[in-house]
Amino acid sequence: MGVDFPAELRQLRQTLTSILQVCDLDAVRKQIAELSEQAAVPDLWDDPERAQAVTSRLSHAQAEVDRLERMVARVDDLEVLVELGESATDPAEAAETLVEAERELHAVQKALGELEVRTLLSGEYDAREALVTIRAEAGGVDAADFAEMLLRMYLRWAERHGYKTEVYDTSYAEEAGIKSATFKISEPYAYGTLSVEQGTHRLVRISPFDNQGRRQTSFAGVEVLPVVEETDHIEIPENDIRVDVFRSTGPGGQSVNTTDSAVRITHLPTGIVVTCQNEKSQLQNKASAMRVLQAKLLERARQERQAKLDALKTEGSSWGNQMRSYVLHPYQMVKDLRTEYETGNPAAVFDGEIDAFLESGIRWRRQAEKESVQ
Repeated sequence: MGVDFPAELRQLRQTLTSILQVCDLDAVRKQIAELSEQAAVPDLWDDPERAQAVTSRLSHAQAEVDRLERMVARVDDLEVLVELGESATDPAEAAETLVEAERELHAVQKALGELEVRTLLSGEYDAREALVTIRAEAGGVDAADFAEMLLRMYLRWAERHGYKTEVYDTSYAEEAGIKSATFKISEPYAYGTLSVEQGTHRLVRISPFDNQGRRQTSFAGVEVLPVVEETDHIEIPENDIRVDVFRSTGPGGQSVNTTDSAVRITHLPTGIVVTCQNEKSQLQNKASAMRVLQAKLLERARQERQAKLDALKTEGSSWGNQMRSYVLHPYQMVKDLRTEYETGNPAAVFDGEIDAFLESGIRWRRQAEKESVQ
């Protein structure tokens, strides 16, 4: 049975129209004009941090417009291609053109689906860049190894999309893997996209560290925070923090720095501790650590507001903190415990192919939010 091109094209147009309404192209173009004016100010680079923020926002806004305009052009071109195929007098030419149109139809549907997911990211901080922390939990050396596997998975995911990443701090475990790691993904909507990854991840496999070859279950926790912006006004008085400096170390205790450049900041009122040893300079490490601390305090404030809202609700059950299982033995499967989306290819998932999990998680969360207000 052939493709019903008129019906499929109508559906594409409806979806595209909905996306354009949500994205508000005119507003983005207005933002580009304002940012272009700011970027043209002669003394902009007197304040490098602000200059970087302006040029980065301008670049991302232009990329957003380009992405939407390309999608409009692709749908227009697809309609022309279908028209050519259906009006061709040579049957062979008609068939060839319609086969090409069907291929493009599927490609456009996939691309529109990805764009549509972006429109579902409308939370308070969803448009922000992301700070991700991974921690080994129960499971000993297997958990530390699993935490490192998850770190690689997210960095590979970012690399596949061309997103810039920066690892702020890595605490290596003694035998293998990592105790924890914190990194930043510099891409708009990285927080909204990855926030559905927050929770406990579980790995089931034959342990490579068990000389009896027994099956081991291990756990790792993922925390995702929005990056703090100037408008957030997270003030941290100097007497609320304790700053300790120490030498950066790499795997196996190898010194990677001969000066005390690594920084640990303790927020005394809350007990929150952050470290950064990525940069060569103590000042740079302190600035990075302060950004992480501000993000944690911002998230703490958001959680406190959310807790007050939740307390007003008389119902609402939680699915629990455990959100995904990775099974390598006795069968191969990765399954999201909330959406029930699954795949039989764990190797691809660990290599960064997690977009389908992210999409299903975002759609699941939006549906859960709708149901909670009904």
